[in-house]
Amino acid sequence: MKSPATPLAVLLLAGAFRAAVATEAWIEESNAIAQDVLVQLIKYNPEAAAQLGLDGFDAEIIDLRPEIYQRSMADSERALGSLRKRLTETTHPKVRQDIEIMIQALEDNLHTARINRENLIPYFNLPQTVYFGFRSLLDPQNDPARYPAAIERLKKYVGGAQGQQSVFLDAIGRSTERFEVDGLVGPYDEEVEKDLQNQERFVAGVEELLRGSGLDGWEQTFARYKEQVGAYGDWVRQSILPRARNSHLLPAELYADNLRNVGVYMDPDELVERARFAFAEIRNEMSAIARRIAAQRGWDSGDYRDVIAELKKRQIASDNLIDFYKSRLEAVEAIIEREQIISLPQREAQIRLASEAESAAIPAPFMQPPRLIGNTGEYGTFVIPLNNPNAETGEKMDDFLHDAAAWSLTAHEARPGHEMQFAAMVENGVSIARAVFAFNSANAEGWGLYTEAIMKEHFPLEGQLMGLHARLMRAARAFLDPMLNLGQISPDEVKRFIVEDVVVSEPLAAQEVDRYSFRAPGQATSYFYGHMKLQSLRTETELKLGDRFDQKAYHDFMLAQGLLPLELMAKAVREEFIPRYR
Repeated sequence: MKSPATPLAVLLLAGAFRAAVATEAWIEESNAIAQDVLVQLIKYNPEAAAQLGLDGFDAEIIDLRPEIYQRSMADSERALGSLRKRLTETTHPKVRQDIEIMIQALEDNLHTARINRENLIPYFNLPQTVYFGFRSLLDPQNDPARYPAAIERLKKYVGGAQGQQSVFLDAIGRSTERFEVDGLVGPYDEEVEKDLQNQERFVAGVEELLRGSGLDGWEQTFARYKEQVGAYGDWVRQSILPRARNSHLLPAELYADNLRNVGVYMDPDELVERARFAFAEIRNEMSAIARRIAAQRGWDSGDYRDVIAELKKRQIASDNLIDFYKSRLEAVEAIIEREQIISLPQREAQIRLASEAESAAIPAPFMQPPRLIGNTGEYGTFVIPLNNPNAETGEKMDDFLHDAAAWSLTAHEARPGHEMQFAAMVENGVSIARAVFAFNSANAEGWGLYTEAIMKEHFPLEGQLMGLHARLMRAARAFLDPMLNLGQISPDEVKRFIVEDVVVSEPLAAQEVDRYSFRAPGQATSYFYGHMKLQSLRTETELKLGDRFDQKAYHDFMLAQGLLPLELMAKAVREEFIPRYR
C-alpha cells in the first residue's frame, strides 16, 4: 500500500463499481446516509470522486498537506460516530444492514491506516494517481461540461492555484517527516524501480487524455507538470530508494490485514493447503481434456502443457481483436439465452484495447468501471492489454490473444461476469452502501470465477481446457501469494512455477510476481476464496430446493443484492431466496 495517510483510500481505490438511481424509499434513506459519509471523506482522495460519481470534486486533488493523517483519522472517527448514532435511530432492516456495512468498512480502513502508520514510511506513486484521476474525469462517457475542471486540477497539482504548493512538494514533506521514526520500513525496492520506469508512460498518458479532450490552454501547465514529475522522480531515486527494503516481505500484521481487506477470512496455511489440493484436481481434469484435443487434431503430445502451447499459436491479430471478442461475446450470450443461465441486459457490452499507460499499471485484462453515483447511462468497459511494459523480456504476452482463451475470459470480464455485476447495480437499483462500501475483491472476483465455472460445460473442448487453465491460475495464486509473503518461496521460484506448470508467458508471470510482491499482496487469493464460497452456497441451495432450484432465478437474485460481502450474500440466499422457492 502506497498511501497509508488516507483511511478510505483502500475502499475508494478498490471500490470500482456503480450505484443505481434510488427507486425505493429504503434505498433513498440509505443513500442519503452514505452520501454524507462519502462527502466527509472523499476530500482526501478526490481523484476517486469522478469514478464514484460525486459532484463538486472534479477540480480537486489528493490532500497531502501537513497533518493529513491526523485530520483524515479525525474525520473518519466523526463519520463512524455519526453512523453508530444513525443505527440507533433507523428501523428498516435493510437500512440497518447498510449502516452496519458502512461501519465495518470504516473500522477496517481505520485499522489499516493505523498499522500502515506504525510500520511504513509513506510513499506515493503520484504519476499513476494523477493519470487514473484524469482517466476517470475525461472518460468519453462523461458529460464534456465536466472536462474544463481537468485544467484547474492540473494547475493545483503544480502549485499554480492560490494558497497551494506543488503536490509533489507535499508528498516529499509527508515522506520526509517520517524518515527518522524508529522501526518504519520503506517500500520494496523493486516496486520503486518499476514505478520510476513507468513515470514517463503515465505522463504520456495524461497528455494523451488532455489532447483527446478537446480542451485548450493546458499545454503550458502540463509542461510544468512534466518537469515536476521528473524532479520528483529524481528525489524518489535519491531519498526513497536508499530507504527501500530489499525484501518483498511485509510485516506479518500488514499481510494479514491485506487478506481481510480483500474479503479473505481464512488462515493462510489452510488456504495454501486447500488451494494446492484444488490445483492438483484441476490439473488432472485438464490432462484428460488435453488428451482428447490432441487425439482429435492429430498432435503428437497430449500433455496439457504442449496442447496449450499449440492452442496459443492461433493468435488473433491486434487490429482484429476487438471484432473477434465482440463476436465471441455474441456466442457466449447465445449460450446464456439457450441454457437460461441469467437475464441479459438489452444493450451491447463495451470492449476496447488498453493504452500504454493502462498496460503499465494493469498488464492483464480488466473491467474499467463507470461512476458509481449519479450515473446517467454510463457502463463498464472490458479492456484488453496487448503487452506488459514491465516485463523483463521482449516475449509476447500471448495468453489472452488466442481463440481458445477468449471463451472464459469473455465470461469472466463481460457476461455473465463483471459487466453483469455492474449493469445489475444500475438497472435493478442497489444502494450506495452495497455498491461501494460492501465491495471487496472476494465478492467481485469470486463472481467472475464462478461465472467461468458455470459456463465451462457449454464451451467447445478447447474453451473448456482454457477455462480450466484460468482456474488453475487462480488456485496457484491462492497458494503462491501466501507462500511468497510468508517467506516460504522466492519470487524467482514463483515465476518459474507459473511459467512451467501453469503455462503462461513470461510477461504475464512477471506481472503475477509483481502482484503478489508489491502491487496488491493478498489480493490474488480472493478469486479462489470467493469462488469456493459461492460454489459452496450454490450446492447448499440446490440441496435445500432440489428440483425446485432455478439457476436463472438464483443468479438474478444474487446480482440484485449488489456487492454484498460473501457472508451477507449467504444470509440473503438462506433467508430470502430459499424460502421464496420452497
